[in-house]
Amino acid sequence: MPDLLDSSAWLPLSAPDHVHYQRALRYWHEEADQQLAFCRVTALALLRHLTNPRILGEAVLDGSEAWCALQTWLSRPGIVMLGEPSGLDELLGCWSGQQSLRGGHWTDAYLAAFSIAAGCRLVAFDGDFRRYRGLDFLHLVP
Repeated sequence: MPDLLDSSAWLPLSAPDHVHYQRALRYWHEEADQQLAFCRVTALALLRHLTNPRILGEAVLDGSEAWCALQTWLSRPGIVMLGEPSGLDELLGCWSGQQSLRGGHWTDAYLAAFSIAAGCRLVAFDGDFRRYRGLDFLHLVP
């Protein structure tokens, strides 16, 4: 199965002026699986970030441009959009008690559960994903 990239990895790959662009590019050329994946949550997060002027400043995109950027990624060979795998809800439900999930932890838990259930390696700049037992995780350390 492919690498599932968190938006923290897709964003710098999409914005050459991003502070983590060089590290993301090194991942792309040296560490990436042959297939890279979005899920609905990571696609929406990328769209949200690309249209946020607090994140991209003057490089911010409007909605149409951001949608075009996502479609450009999805049209590239080796880039796929994955549907939800079976087993995701069971993992998420189990972690809801074990991990004391609150606020933004829910999205992280969802992505970790998605990755495990789909058999993907999760790739992110956020090291908090280490807390999920059984997750194949590549932490992109800047």
